[in-house]
Amino acid sequence: MDEFSLIQKIIIWGIPVIFAITLHEVAHGWVAMKLGDRTAQMMGRLTLNPIKHIDPVGTIIVPGLLLMAGGFIFGWAKPVPVTYQNLNKPKSDMAWVALAGPAANLIMAIGWAVLAMVGVQLFQSGFAMGEAMAYMGAAGILINTMLMILNLLPLPPLDGGRILVSLLPGPLAWKVSRIEPYGFFILVGLLYLGFIGSILHPLMNTFINLLVTAFSLPPQIFSIL
Repeated sequence: MDEFSLIQKIIIWGIPVIFAITLHEVAHGWVAMKLGDRTAQMMGRLTLNPIKHIDPVGTIIVPGLLLMAGGFIFGWAKPVPVTYQNLNKPKSDMAWVALAGPAANLIMAIGWAVLAMVGVQLFQSGFAMGEAMAYMGAAGILINTMLMILNLLPLPPLDGGRILVSLLPGPLAWKVSRIEPYGFFILVGLLYLGFIGSILHPLMNTFINLLVTAFSLPPQIFSIL
């Protein structure tokens, strides 16, 4: 397949993007529940039903515009509510709650790598459906790797920022947490200036190359996404 139509791109990217951003949020809520906070469970957010997690802008509009523009796919779901005070050990437990999202993306990236490997093997054996599986698996690897690494950056309200706040001593943690209302604008500015890309791309390439090697994936399945 030399190039994709818009419909083909939507099919190939749609499922991986929805799973990547919704399961990321479910993981936060599930770990919070295990650590004493049932807010997400009571609000019906511990579900794999993507409708419960869709943010019209972050889940549909932004990824759709990036897809049509041929750019890198990025998006987000509605944040799962976590009541900090309900956690058994609020300060330290919040680090585990925050880490759960990127951990879910790590697991999904590996799962999509398995699908891509199976797809490549099927296609090489003459099954046409294997091609679509391989490209969808590659899309799943890309979106989950990007979300995992991006969210680990130590900038509130990203997960890495919340982990940092949990690890810092009280007064310093409070000072860092005050960045959160401005974190999104700082992130957009850093993305625009290219600073985030200079950090993300080497880390992403390293991780993706590990998966390519581990699962014997042909690098060209990433080249036309």
